[in-house]
Amino acid sequence: MPEDEKIPFTAHLEELRKRLIICFCAVGIGFVISYFFSKKLFDILMRPLLSVMPPDEKLIYTGLPEAFFTYLKVAFLAGLFLAVPVIVYQLWMFIAPGLYDREKRLVLPIVFLSSVFFLGGALFGYFVVFPFGFKFFMGFASDAIKPLPSVKEYLSFSTKLLFAFGIVFELPLFVTFLAKLGIVDVPFLKAKRKYAILLFFVFAAILTPPDVITQVLMAGPLILLYEVSIFGARIFGKKKAKVDIKETQERAG
Repeated sequence: MPEDEKIPFTAHLEELRKRLIICFCAVGIGFVISYFFSKKLFDILMRPLLSVMPPDEKLIYTGLPEAFFTYLKVAFLAGLFLAVPVIVYQLWMFIAPGLYDREKRLVLPIVFLSSVFFLGGALFGYFVVFPFGFKFFMGFASDAIKPLPSVKEYLSFSTKLLFAFGIVFELPLFVTFLAKLGIVDVPFLKAKRKYAILLFFVFAAILTPPDVITQVLMAGPLILLYEVSIFGARIFGKKKAKVDIKETQERAG
C-alpha cells in the first residue's frame, strides 16, 4: 500500500506549497533569461505570418505600451516553456508518494518524454499548421479589405495554438500511463475509438480557427496519436495477474 495514507492533510498542503514555489521560481528564472531574447523570439514567432503577407506589410500596434507588454508576454511564455520539465517533474514528485515503487520508477522517463512530446506538438503547430492557417486567413484580403494584424492579437492567437498542440501531443504518454496503472486497456481503447475520433474533431473545432484545413491538421494527428496510445498500452499496459501478485506482496510488506 502506498506509504502516504497516514500523512496528515496539512502535510500534503505544505508539500504542494513547496512544489508550487519551485515551479514559480523556475518560471521566473526562465522569464529573466528569455526577456533578453524577447525581441528575437517574437521575430521568430512572427515568421509564419510574415511569410504569407505582402513584402511591404508589417504587424502593427495601436497602443503606445502595446509592443512593450507584448515582449513581456513573450518572455513569460518562453520562460514557461523552459520551465515545463521542472513543472512536470514537480507534479510527478507530488503524486509519487501515492504510487507503488514500480510506478515511481516511471517518473524520470515520463518527465523527459512529456517535455519531448510537448515540444514536438508546439513545433508541429509552428511549422505545419501556422503556414496553412495564416495563408487561409490572408486569402480573404481584397482591394476593399486589407489585413492589419496587431502584435497583441497575433501573440494571443499564436500562443494559444502552440500550447494547444503541445498539450494534445501528450495524449500517447497520458494514455500509456493510465494503461500502466490498469485504468484503461487495449480492448477499452479500441471499443471507444469512434467516440474518441468524434471528440478529437470537436476539440479541434474549439481550439483552432474556424476553417476545415486547420481543424483537420489538429484532429488528424490526434487520431494518429490515439493509435500510438493503443500501441503503447499494448506494450506497457498493466499485466493483470502478475501485477495483482506484486500488489498483494507490497500490501503484505
